[in-house]
Amino acid sequence: MLSAGLLTANAKKMENQAKNPFLEPYETKYEIPPFEKIKYSDYLPAIKAGIEEQKQEIEAIVNNRAMPDFDNTILALDNSGSTLNKACYVLFALTESDNTPELEKIAAEALPMLSAASDEIIMNDRLFERVKQVYDRREVFHLDTAQTRLLEKYYKDFTRNGALLSAADKDSLKAINQELANLTLAYGSNILKETNATKITIDNEAELAGLPENIISHAAETAKAAGMEGKWIFSIDGAMRLPVLTYADNRDLRQKMYEAYTNLAANDNEFNNFENINRIIKLRTKKANLLGFDTFADYQLDNVMAQTVENAENLLYQIWEPAIAKVKEEVADMQAYADAHGDSIKIQPWDYYYYAEKVKKDKYNFSEDEVRPYFQLENVVKGVFLMANKLYGITFTEIKNAPKYHPEVTVYDVKDADGKHLAVFMTDYLPRDTKRQGAWMSEFKGAYNYDGVSERPIIYNVASLTRPTKDTPSLLTIDEVRTVFHEFGHALQGMLTTASFRGQAGTNVDRDFVELASQIDEHWALAPELLKEYARHYKTGEVIPDALIEKIDATSKFNQGFMTTELVGAALLDLEWHKVNYCEGDINVPAFEKSVARRIGMPAEVQFRYRSTYFNHIFGSDQYAAGYYTYLWAEVLDTDAFRMFQQNGLFDPATAASYRHNILEPGGSQDPMILFERFRGQAPTVDALLENRGLK
Repeated sequence: MLSAGLLTANAKKMENQAKNPFLEPYETKYEIPPFEKIKYSDYLPAIKAGIEEQKQEIEAIVNNRAMPDFDNTILALDNSGSTLNKACYVLFALTESDNTPELEKIAAEALPMLSAASDEIIMNDRLFERVKQVYDRREVFHLDTAQTRLLEKYYKDFTRNGALLSAADKDSLKAINQELANLTLAYGSNILKETNATKITIDNEAELAGLPENIISHAAETAKAAGMEGKWIFSIDGAMRLPVLTYADNRDLRQKMYEAYTNLAANDNEFNNFENINRIIKLRTKKANLLGFDTFADYQLDNVMAQTVENAENLLYQIWEPAIAKVKEEVADMQAYADAHGDSIKIQPWDYYYYAEKVKKDKYNFSEDEVRPYFQLENVVKGVFLMANKLYGITFTEIKNAPKYHPEVTVYDVKDADGKHLAVFMTDYLPRDTKRQGAWMSEFKGAYNYDGVSERPIIYNVASLTRPTKDTPSLLTIDEVRTVFHEFGHALQGMLTTASFRGQAGTNVDRDFVELASQIDEHWALAPELLKEYARHYKTGEVIPDALIEKIDATSKFNQGFMTTELVGAALLDLEWHKVNYCEGDINVPAFEKSVARRIGMPAEVQFRYRSTYFNHIFGSDQYAAGYYTYLWAEVLDTDAFRMFQQNGLFDPATAASYRHNILEPGGSQDPMILFERFRGQAPTVDALLENRGLK
């Protein structure tokens, strides 16, 4: 019999655990995380408990006396770690979208634990032996395609992550993974901190000439909030940076903005990322070598559609040559405009947006200022929902009292055409100091549909679009409109998934296939049929006029030399970083970039879309390292696939049903090229991409 004191202690322990939302079932509708109940003190105990729980789940797998098979080994492994996932989903969502010093400290403490726990699983000899036994006897089990691919995925995950290494090499790999986890976190933290610390202050109103009123107003409000009323403060995030580069008549202001951004995390201060890049590159090389690959690029591409660096580069150079030829034409047009208007300058990178806008207005009598009043954020969101409804019959209804991690988040109940719940969808579109730059999609809960159990996902989109002012709502640029549609494409793949297993659901597909679902949606963003439905003037409610739609269409291929060169250049820079065997000595980061630019023939007037010190895609995690090319790889797929809709009708029911069934629903349950060819009826070619960008 337990003593009263021990009973009290145990009760208190259970009570404390019960107060940790991660350690009990969410009682909210659709199991949305109860954000308002989650405290900083909940994360680490939940992560530790989740790691321990998964350890026990793995032990149960390896100690199972039954012969290894799909259900008791592969499925059990795929389903392990539910508590850990709950805590990590929330922690890492917030460190990117609503970060605080407290969360940053928690993440820094959690990452080494998570890395060690992951390594412990992937290097567990007894677990791998069971996986291998299932893999070696896979014909005996008569597995279907999805089961076979999940089995192959785990077998390859183990072998690619050290299962076949010696004990000493496994220890080395664990140490590398731990250090890489810390370095990538520090790299991203430096970008966020310097972005927030970098401000351009203007105290002479004349220097603001040419800027849109909403941007000037926002800069004035920022200055006022900082106790500098009567001045204007500009941040370097995209919502402020791009309008300054595009519209500011003051060339010095444009240069300051350009240089502040392109030197991000490359200055002589505590936020400099040179050392982080060097250490990341060397460790990645050591990791690849340990695992039997010459370079990290070889390691990364071995597991995706492209398979080799040569295949990725061959694609990029098919696009590169036409792109830089187009840049020469664009620069010549801009220089001619500057000369004709008495601007005694030679076009520099900080002039590109500005003079491109001037040439566009001169050639097409068109400025983005004409269309922004029709792209109120709320209407653009209605536009993506309408697109989804017309294509797939799904509906979005706001859940007014749903839990949310920030007041600016909106939560929707997503239902299929038959009224059945499909997913929860959250949007978070406005910039703030606690949010990193860029736009992305992820989830708070994955989907699962196997053996009579069905769980639907919780998906979210995050971006940093133009913030409203006291006088105007959020009015988006054309590029921002495309961003909303792009990220929503990822969300659709997450929400519509019918894949059976967690490891294959939604966007759990090959990295160079995942951008197909996002990029194809951009084609609908400015389609006249849809524009007439959602693009309405924020003051009058007037539908966007046909004349403006014609101008948007006429300029759709304008400046694509610049846009394509920026993108392809960054993809080539990424591969250059990762396709060489770096082990000894330090790399001079700016010199390395210059050598790459010189070798590939980068035009002097164009910069890489992301310079190395803020190339978060490739140094902030391993996800897109040696994989930034995938945006172009997927664009070959998306432009070719979109031809089906152009031929059959943008909202043709049969084409939409085929696309949903073959591309959006299967996730990673089938080979992506088979899925694509099943939808398209043929292999993809680069022709549609070149035509779409006006490069052919």
